[in-house]
Formats: sequence, structure tokens, C-alpha cells
Amino acid sequence: MRTLIADDVQETRRNTRLMLATMDDVEVVAIASNGVQAVQLAKEHRPDIVLLDINMPEMDGLTAYKEILKARPDTGCIIISAEKDPATLRAAMSLGVQEYLIKPFTVDELEAAIQRVRERLTQVRLQLRQTAQLQRQREAYLLRLAAEYAKSRRTDDPAMEVFEQLAENPYCEIRWLQHLAMIYVVRQKWERLKILAEKIEKRSK
Repeated sequence: MRTLIADDVQETRRNTRLMLATMDDVEVVAIASNGVQAVQLAKEHRPDIVLLDINMPEMDGLTAYKEILKARPDTGCIIISAEKDPATLRAAMSLGVQEYLIKPFTVDELEAAIQRVRERLTQVRLQLRQTAQLQRQREAYLLRLAAEYAKSRRTDDPAMEVFEQLAENPYCEIRWLQHLAMIYVVRQKWERLKILAEKIEKRSK
């Protein structure tokens, strides 16, 4: 498990790093002293688990984890804090934080938390792979339908729906957007055509 430590207290950073060094299959890949650094280092080093202090300068731990998740949604998190505030705990849970340790914590407590996060990460990553596979299958099916509908020049509701679903993908091929534009012209969907024309113009630049 690649880990990142973020805490504004040097002693906590050092102690946590020493604890993690005693564990098998755990590697500290980055250490940060504030939330902004934690986000930057997480993007660079791609840790499996981030250990974040709640109260840090420039950016708190929960905000930092929210930013990290945008880049890597399969990143686990252990929040470390000097106090167990119920409101903060609820906020952490709603964000998806897996573990919450109160300072000072022991090696055994940290190792148990790491193991629980590891197990949850395995489940999360499996679900993400399954979702990605389903998305690829759906995309392939839509592309087959689009090719058939374009060849037969269909402009009915099913055809329009297929091309609109393809258009939701920011990397949709221009030719499908153009075919959707033709459908809008035939069916006099002028408002939709205006929005689509703006999208095609941006893609063409």
C-alpha cells in the first residue's frame, strides 16, 4: 500500500512514518505539512491511502481529500485528529473517509486501520473496473446502433436518443455530432441545434 502522510506537526509526521515503516507491504511515498501540499503530492505520487490531519494550514484534511478524490476516486483515507468531534466525524463519513484515528494512536491501531482500508479499496476498485467495463460495452453498443442509423438516415426518436447519448461523451466523434445536428434540422429542434452547434464549434477550434 503506497501511503501519503499529511500533518502540520513535524513530530506526528515523523512518528507516523516510523510506525508505517514497521509494516509489511506498506510504503510511504510522500509527506506533506499542509492540505495544499497533500493534494499536489497525491497527484504526483498516486498513493493508495492518504493519512490526513483534520486541522492543517492553507487547506484542511477533509477539503484536501475531496480534491484528491477528483483526480483518483479509488484513493483510501484515514483521518487523524487530536479530538473526536461528532460533527467532523459525520462530515468525514459523508465524504467517504474510511477510518478516523484519535491522536496519539498506537502502531496496532494504525495497522488495523490500514488493513481495513486495504480491504475496502479492493472492493471499490473491483466495482470501478466493473463499472468501466459496462460503460465500454454500452459505448460499443451505441456506436453499432449509430452506424446503422446513420447508414439508413433514420431521424426518429430512437435514433435521436442514441446520438444524444453519444454526444454526452466529451470525446464523441465529430461525425456523430454532425449527424445529430442533421436530425435536429429535420425535426426542427432549434434550441437543441443551437447548443449542439456551439459544442461542435468548440471542438473544431
